[in-house]
Amino acid sequence: MSHDDFPTDDPAVVTCGLPYANGDLHIGHLRTYVGGDVYRRALERLGQETAFVSGSDMHGTPVAVNAEQEGVSPEEFALDWHERYAATFPKFNVEFDNYGHTHDETNTELTQELVRDLDEAGHLYEKEIMVAYDPVDDQYLPDRYVEGTCPYCGAHARGDECDEGCQRHLEPGEVEDPESTITGNPAEYRERTHKFFEVSAFAEYLSDFLDRLEGTSNARNQPREWIEQGLQDWCITRDMDWGVEYPGENPQDLVLYVWVDAPIEYIASTKQYSERVGAEAFDWEAAWKEGASDAHPEGGEIVHVIGRDIIQHHTIFWPAMLEATGHAEPRAVMASGFVTLGGKGFSTSRDRAVWADEYLDEGFHPDPLRYYLATNGGFQQDVDFSWEKFRDRVNTELVGTVGNFLYRSLLFAHRNYDDAPISDATSEEVDERIEEAIADFEAAVNDYSVRAVGDAVTDLARFGNEYIQRSEPWNLVDDDPEEAEQVIHDCVAIAKAIAVLFEPIAPEKAERLWDQLGEDGSVHEATVEAAREGPDGDLAEPTELFEQIEDERVEALNEKLEARVADAEADGESSEDGGESGENGDESDDTEDTADDTDTDTDDMTDIEPLSDDRISFDDFQELDIRIGRIEEAEGIEGADDLLKLGVDLGAETRTIVAGLKQLHDVDELPGTKVVVLANMEKAELFGVESNGMVLAAGEEADLLTTYEDAGPGTKVK
Repeated sequence: MSHDDFPTDDPAVVTCGLPYANGDLHIGHLRTYVGGDVYRRALERLGQETAFVSGSDMHGTPVAVNAEQEGVSPEEFALDWHERYAATFPKFNVEFDNYGHTHDETNTELTQELVRDLDEAGHLYEKEIMVAYDPVDDQYLPDRYVEGTCPYCGAHARGDECDEGCQRHLEPGEVEDPESTITGNPAEYRERTHKFFEVSAFAEYLSDFLDRLEGTSNARNQPREWIEQGLQDWCITRDMDWGVEYPGENPQDLVLYVWVDAPIEYIASTKQYSERVGAEAFDWEAAWKEGASDAHPEGGEIVHVIGRDIIQHHTIFWPAMLEATGHAEPRAVMASGFVTLGGKGFSTSRDRAVWADEYLDEGFHPDPLRYYLATNGGFQQDVDFSWEKFRDRVNTELVGTVGNFLYRSLLFAHRNYDDAPISDATSEEVDERIEEAIADFEAAVNDYSVRAVGDAVTDLARFGNEYIQRSEPWNLVDDDPEEAEQVIHDCVAIAKAIAVLFEPIAPEKAERLWDQLGEDGSVHEATVEAAREGPDGDLAEPTELFEQIEDERVEALNEKLEARVADAEADGESSEDGGESGENGDESDDTEDTADDTDTDTDDMTDIEPLSDDRISFDDFQELDIRIGRIEEAEGIEGADDLLKLGVDLGAETRTIVAGLKQLHDVDELPGTKVVVLANMEKAELFGVESNGMVLAAGEEADLLTTYEDAGPGTKVK
């Protein structure tokens, strides 16, 4: 791993968290998979050698229980879902180089080999622990079949995670007042011998690792608190029959915890890819093993694309395992935010979801959804899907900006010239603008921003619309044909650059555009160098790439959704969702721990504060001086773990404002960010710094409020 800007000479592996083989996929699940696919395609456009891998997580209690209910083996049950996922992802142009599963021979052998290496290196030990047991049903209870009280914060918790409180990983026996979720019986703890991984011994390494880690800021900041509080060793075995058997002496027939074999599937899937294409095409050992290749002594560029609910596993447990066994550490972790539906959580029990197959069955093309999921907010921010918002983004940006420029330019060129008009060169103005778009694209890749990848294209198309409109080539054809040819040559050059740079976001539409341009080969093989070369193909008659979505269509889709929800509620289904895909084998029988953790069922969440019944008058509101500001400077405050000293431009003046953003945002990325500021907040002194205003943000993740359009610093919010 180099930490140099991409592209590098080291092989890259981009992974997506493993979907849990236990239920249908909806569009909330697709966010990390689309994000991962966009990112690896963008790397390839830069010329980076890349393998894109994932697989289905086959193990865990929910699979075993649901298989028994259906009268099939766990393997048969999970394989059925695995095959469905393998067929669904390509329908959304998510194309893995290899998509395996955790129960196959490759992953089983690698998992047991790695665990033996941990044992031989002295990092595993036995320990007597208390395991939850249902005395009425006479069975030991795996983590996700235990609920109770978190011993750290007192919130309601699951057996392995305080999901409603402090988010800490919990070891077996830690949950207080345990109950069986299978029977509802009070559970008791009984002593059992289990295997532990000595994670605490890697605290110093992990702290240094987080300093090196790239990706989204939430993936770097969230784990620091756990390290500071003191790492607990990790129980890596479970009392189950379904899973990868613990290697070596195993008198209690223990299997490995799914979070051991699930991430190892990243390595197994890469190995399977190498075995299929040959080590000359991609060497999995050079990517994953330190010292396996003289050319790549520290391994390759490993980038994990995950939901933010599994940050701890990818930044604490997994890198500790890799370090202990001589494997390359991850270069970056990109952790996505949640996806909601119309401002509310996805609820599979109420059928309140837009299912992946349903989206396609409605006749929509996959690329507009890819664009929406990739560019609607920063990757670590929450994204809200509604048919209205989807319509607006498609109609305004894809149809009105990108599609409008491409169609009008290529149609004019096709009707007025036999081939693409060839001038001596692209004009200096347009050439510089294309170079700027390429630079924006390259910066987006190195900033791990899939949104900025898409923005580079829409901004270029916006420039193209402005350029053709002010140049008016239709008026130049007769009066100044040479200038008209130059303008249209420039527009076709912009269109070619758009095809290359838009391929990661909209691969199918970009290939269609490439064909319309008459370019040789496939846009999927083109790098950014092709965007610099200018047009040289024979233009075909263009067709419009994107279709307008009519209001009536949105109304009909909403009516279908509302009818489904009403039918589900009338059936009296439980609000506890079951049998869905959960990312990376989190042993969930709760659908809301899914591929992006995007579909947490907020209809049932108890941590959302109720709306206040206390009202303020309009006059009181008028007394609030709320302004648009732009952060110009951001720096930490000595002695304060969470606080930043911000210099915020409010138009008339630049103010110093103290804000608790240090652990939640990348400090270096804050300058230039537009924010909403309560300007007439009383002044306060914090750690010796006078704060003159308040920056407004939403939620515990401090999601900064900003503007949709171009309101400048000092603009009043009213």
